[in-house]
Amino acid sequence: MRINHLSLTQFRNFAQLDLAFPSGTIVLVGNNAQGKTSLLEAIYYLAGASSPHTSTARQLINFNTLETERPFARLEAEVESHGQKQHIEIRVMLERVGPDRRLRVRKEILINQQKRRVRDLSGVFNAVLFLPQDMDIIEGSPGQRRRYLDAALSQGDNTYANAISEYGKVLTRRNALLRQLNERGGDPSQLHFWDEKLGRQAYVLMRGRAESLHAIEQIANALHLQLTREAEQLRLQYIPSFMTWNHEYSDLARKGNTSILEHFPEEASFMDTFLEALHQRRREELARKTSVLGPHRDDFGFFSNGIDLTPFGSRGQNRTAMLSMKLAEVEWLHGQTGEYPVLLLDEVLAELDVHRRQDLLERINDAKQVLLTSADLDMFDDVFREKAAVWSLVQGHVHPA
Repeated sequence: MRINHLSLTQFRNFAQLDLAFPSGTIVLVGNNAQGKTSLLEAIYYLAGASSPHTSTARQLINFNTLETERPFARLEAEVESHGQKQHIEIRVMLERVGPDRRLRVRKEILINQQKRRVRDLSGVFNAVLFLPQDMDIIEGSPGQRRRYLDAALSQGDNTYANAISEYGKVLTRRNALLRQLNERGGDPSQLHFWDEKLGRQAYVLMRGRAESLHAIEQIANALHLQLTREAEQLRLQYIPSFMTWNHEYSDLARKGNTSILEHFPEEASFMDTFLEALHQRRREELARKTSVLGPHRDDFGFFSNGIDLTPFGSRGQNRTAMLSMKLAEVEWLHGQTGEYPVLLLDEVLAELDVHRRQDLLERINDAKQVLLTSADLDMFDDVFREKAAVWSLVQGHVHPA
C-alpha cells in the first residue's frame, strides 16, 4: 500500500498543494504551525473520511474560504495496492439550507470518478496515524477508545465497516422511537422490531471487536516486550456493555484476567442474552429516551503487568503502550489485507527516550512507505537520513531539504 500523489485544495492551511510521494521513508521537517500535522491528517483522511484531529469536518475547510458562498475542501489522491492504482477524491462542503440559511456539512466520495459511500473507502487505502495526543485514547473516555477502534477495524474488515454504518442507522431510528414513546405515549412493543435489528448488527460488531482485539493483543504484547526490554507485558481487554449484567464476564474483564473471546456466545445465544438485557432495562431506556446497551457503550482497557493503565499508568507507560498498539495495528492490517498500510508518525521521536527512539527507527527502516514529522532533523542519525527523503515544510509549501 502506498500513496503516489496527493492534491489538496482549501484543506486546513493549504490553499493548494500538489505532491508526488516516493516509496520508503519520508521525513517532513518544519517549525510548529507550518502544516506538518495537517498533511498527515489529509493522507489519513483518505482511508475513511474521518479524522481523530477534529470534532467536525467543518474544521477541515480553510478558514479563509468560510465567508464565501460555498466553502469547501477537496482531497485528491492516486493510491496503489497490490499493484493496482486507484483515484480517490473527497469533497467536504458547507451548504446553506433552510429559511435561516444555516450551514450544513456535506461529504462526497468518489472512487475512480464514481460516487460512492464513505464505507466504500474500506480497503481502498489503509493508513495508521500516530499523534502525540493519542495517549488520550488510553487516558480519556470510552468514546475516544471506541472511535479509535472502529476506525482501525473498518480499514481491515469490510464486514465490520458495513456493520458500523448499519448499526448507526438502526440506533438513530430506535432512539427516535424511544423519544416518541416517552413524549407522546404509545405501545412499547413497537421496539421489538428495532431490538432485533440492533442485536443482529451488535453481534457482528462485538464479535468483530473481540476477535480483532485478541489478534492485535498478540502482536502488541510482543512489540511491547521489545520496547520495554522484556520488562512489561501488555494486555488489551474488551469490555462489552451489556455483559456487565453477567458478573462472570465483567469481573474478569475489568481485571484483565480473561479474553471475552474465550466466552463469546454463538449468535443465537447472543441474541437471547442481548434481547433479554434490553427487556430488563426497557423502563430506564424509555425514561432516558436513549438506548443504554450495545456496542455504542462498549469499552476496552490497556493493562501492563496487570495494572490498568487508564487510571494508573504513568505517562511513559501509556506512551509505550500506545506505540505498541499502533505498530500492532500496522501488522494486523497487513495480515488482513496482504499489504502494509502507510505509516504516519507525527512528532513521535520527541516523546521517546533514546533507546525507544532507536527501537522504533529500526522497526520502520524497511517499511514500504512511512512519513515522519519533526521540528528537529538531528533526532535522526546519519544512517537513517541517508536512506530517507527529507522534505522541508514552510507555510504550507514543501521543498526538498
